[in-house]
Amino acid sequence: MKYSNSDSKKASILVVEDESIVAMSIRDKLIELGYSVVDMVDSGHGAIKSAQLHKPDLVLMDIVLKGTMDGVEAAQHISNQLDIPVIFLTAYSDQATLNRAKITEPYGYLLKPFEQRELYITVEIALYKHKIEKKLNESHQWLQATLKLMGCAVIMTDLNGRITFMNPSAASITGWKVKEAIGENIERVFSVMPESPVKKTLEEGLVISKERILTTKDAKEVSVDFSAVAITDDKHRNIGIVIVIHNVESKI
Repeated sequence: MKYSNSDSKKASILVVEDESIVAMSIRDKLIELGYSVVDMVDSGHGAIKSAQLHKPDLVLMDIVLKGTMDGVEAAQHISNQLDIPVIFLTAYSDQATLNRAKITEPYGYLLKPFEQRELYITVEIALYKHKIEKKLNESHQWLQATLKLMGCAVIMTDLNGRITFMNPSAASITGWKVKEAIGENIERVFSVMPESPVKKTLEEGLVISKERILTTKDAKEVSVDFSAVAITDDKHRNIGIVIVIHNVESKI
């Protein structure tokens, strides 16, 4: 039974399998499904070299391979260095194997032997998931770049008040270097009287404060205005806050 590839461009796939008959069977299934098989290799080192050379859209990776490097280790290298999604193919389903495989955050896991339909569904889901993640990452990078260039000071925190982002303007006002501030509690970096903005913002959703005194890292006192808004996920749960700070003294 044939299935139509949802993408007009054929997805290119690298097959990593140490049993040649199995590798050829997988290759034939993929070609019949409309994908392009760029290479078939039987070792972890070979998988990394082939991935670097061909830069496929996806890797189908057997866990047990020839040589000193298994599929889990090879997948880790490929994911970290090339940002290529990996689906594991294996006849082993024990918990220890699953736990090792999970560390690499694979995009799928197929137990051999598998049917063509299983292969198709797993590949399509992996390709779609990676495509969406790339778009989200690109949007995040654009947002980070925009916030860095903004004239006003911006700080972002997680739900626990740990700083996840701070632009140069916020660093200038607070006296903290960006690298030093990331991971610090907001109350240390954005120390304002009389209250911390985090708890109140998470409770009320939006807080606008006028003429607060900010104590900088070098113990100077600066008069600031700030607005803070809670960040929510797609289920409307709080996941952190964004604070926009204005130096009142610079406006005078």
